Amino acid sequence: MTRLLLVLLLVLGMAAPAAPAQAASAPQPVASGLAHPWGIAVLPDGSALFTERDTRRIWLAVPGRPARVIYTVREAVARGEGGLLGIAIGPDYARDQRVYLYYTTASDNRIAYVVRGSAARPRVVLSGIPAASTHNGGRIVFSPDGFLFAGTGDAQTPARAQDPRSLGGKVLRMTKDGKPVRGNPYGSVVFSLGHRNVQGLVFDPAGRLWASELGQNTFDEVNHIQVANYGWPNVEGRSDDTRYRNPAHVWAPSEASPSGMTYVAGSLYVAALRGQRLWRLELSGAQVTRASALYQGTYGRLRAAMRSPRDGSLWLMTDNGSNDRVLRIARFP
Repeated sequence: MTRLLLVLLLVLGMAAPAAPAQAASAPQPVASGLAHPWGIAVLPDGSALFTERDTRRIWLAVPGRPARVIYTVREAVARGEGGLLGIAIGPDYARDQRVYLYYTTASDNRIAYVVRGSAARPRVVLSGIPAASTHNGGRIVFSPDGFLFAGTGDAQTPARAQDPRSLGGKVLRMTKDGKPVRGNPYGSVVFSLGHRNVQGLVFDPAGRLWASELGQNTFDEVNHIQVANYGWPNVEGRSDDTRYRNPAHVWAPSEASPSGMTYVAGSLYVAALRGQRLWRLELSGAQVTRASALYQGTYGRLRAAMRSPRDGSLWLMTDNGSNDRVLRIARFP
């Protein structure tokens, strides 16, 4: 816009036209030929660690270099949708190099940590999370104040979700060493209950925790997580029953089957498996005001989305079962 035009607009009391929104750059593959990658965590230097469910491998991806395997979690057991699942960087990583993992064994799901650069086996901080061939949950994330949150599934037994004594069908909150946090409602690591299968967790800049949850036949959900009961199996989606907290957003499973999610500039971005797209949910406080889809059908099933706090890039992960890829979008949105 020329200076003369700007002056005329100001004199006439007209607003200058807004600059066009910057378009996202094209996704670039940083790893390919994978089978069922599942979790991703961005390191402080801008590189990323990601898990591969069935091979139980942890990969290191550095932009511009071939991805390489740095660790195999031999304790993990691939069973149906279980195996090596979520990954998160510990809150004191700069000092202790802890990388946290969520994985399935022959008897349960567990949360453990490994130390970057060490060949030592994982140190378990929480065990006894119910496991099955499906509904294992698996996403983990650290809060801004350093507590570890985990999304679990009902492991094919819906009644577990309403039982506060069970770790299944819950969002859990614990210290980095797996201990209950003061203020948890049941004196255990259970934080919220009534969930079917939580596979996405992210904090927004205001400290609100959001979770994506796979429904059964009618509704998938995104929930604003607080100490509350979210209804499953008594409720799927929204209801008028005041015992249960309603979701912030729902879809038909054919549109979503949501898994990993991230936050970027006022919106949640949710990876959709069956829906084969990346959902953008625009937020106003704790309310979802608009939903729109990106990359619909472009990459098949999307398992995870993760924004890098270092450079603002967005990492996407496909889960089509063969020749899966990890993609990096250098400029997003």
